[in-house]
Amino acid sequence: MSNSADRWRFCCPAGHRSWEPTNNHFWCQQCASRPVGPDPEFYELRDRKTNELIERDQIEVVDDGGLEVEA
Repeated sequence: MSNSADRWRFCCPAGHRSWEPTNNHFWCQQCASRPVGPDPEFYELRDRKTNELIERDQIEVVDDGGLEVEA
């Protein structure tokens, strides 16, 4: 998967696509920019294709910025 495809397919729990992977969790820029709202740090991405939540330890960030998801 390419980075742009990953951005469209996966979102933070609040539905934003402005997430970034970190060492052990994800961070969402849009959630962080709101004074009151969802926590910008989270441990699961929502797969918009299947509506499934995928945990951080099941996702590997690859060199091109894309993701590999363990089955």
